[in-house]
Amino acid sequence: MAEIFYDDDADLSLIQSKRVAIIGYGSQGHAHALNLRDSGVEVVVGLREGSSSIEKAQEQGLEVKSVGDAVKDADVVMILAPDQSQRTIWANDIEPNLKDDAAIFFAHGFNIHFGYIKPAAGHDICMVAPKGPGHTVRRQYEEGRGVPVLACVEQDASGKAFDLALSYAKGIGGTRAGAIKTTFREETETDLFGEQAVLCGGVSQLITYGFETLTEAGYQPEMAYFEVCHEMKLIVDLINEGGLTKQRWSCSDTAEYGDYISGPRVVTPDVKENMKGVLADIQSGAFAKRFIDDQDAGAPEFKKLRAEHAEAPIEKTGQEIRKMFSWNTGVDADYHEGQAQR
Repeated sequence: MAEIFYDDDADLSLIQSKRVAIIGYGSQGHAHALNLRDSGVEVVVGLREGSSSIEKAQEQGLEVKSVGDAVKDADVVMILAPDQSQRTIWANDIEPNLKDDAAIFFAHGFNIHFGYIKPAAGHDICMVAPKGPGHTVRRQYEEGRGVPVLACVEQDASGKAFDLALSYAKGIGGTRAGAIKTTFREETETDLFGEQAVLCGGVSQLITYGFETLTEAGYQPEMAYFEVCHEMKLIVDLINEGGLTKQRWSCSDTAEYGDYISGPRVVTPDVKENMKGVLADIQSGAFAKRFIDDQDAGAPEFKKLRAEHAEAPIEKTGQEIRKMFSWNTGVDADYHEGQAQR
């Protein structure tokens, strides 16, 4: 059984006695910085010169400095930049300015586990990883609740690294919901596998194949979209609330029966064997190397795949259907704004 820690297990005063530098101000960065500040922690945000996030962070009352200057006086440095950017920021801006005994925090173990960042022996290396998007982490905190977090230590130089990790988790509201003790290896490998085989890659491919099967059989694209994509959220919400059993209990007997007899015809044992291959590539570091090598080359494979999938027929159908929803007048606005900034 996993070890789970709650508010009573964490001493908030530990992180309140530290100066914390948050590197990055994206989805997770803004949530960590604001939640820690509201928990009585001294916070500084480290951003590159010219970052579009500088004004936003300042408007929200946070102190903003360059990454190097933010790190110089920090007792705890939380690195929340994208995985592919972290090692460069580390080498150029963080490591040269780091205090000898500063603790280094991450919200994902990618760069530590695969050896792209190798801090010196005198530093605590910790992880506090919320299991939810940053905007949810912030909203739940403001509402007096929290998002569960994963917490672990890779290097315990101080002898009290896990206590500090729990204190940080409490500062962002994580111990209100529960902090699950794990390891950098377990978090990294299970996170990558879940994203690729099920949550992102698996679900996306399943939806796409379902849409193509129906439209190739002559059914209207709009009908296909509703049946294999739009209703997915309704099903996943039920699973989230009460597991697969509640989802099956909530749907019709016809749907439940079809679940039992047809699901295994679509997702066959071969799929599980393919999943094992995906996991093997993650465990060996082959996926990490392919991703980083592509990013270092300017991301040609990544950009090609992104463009191809954005042009898929299901995406065009979905954009038109979402415009139909009277409550959704700003349909896809955030997505299109993000695309324009890329």
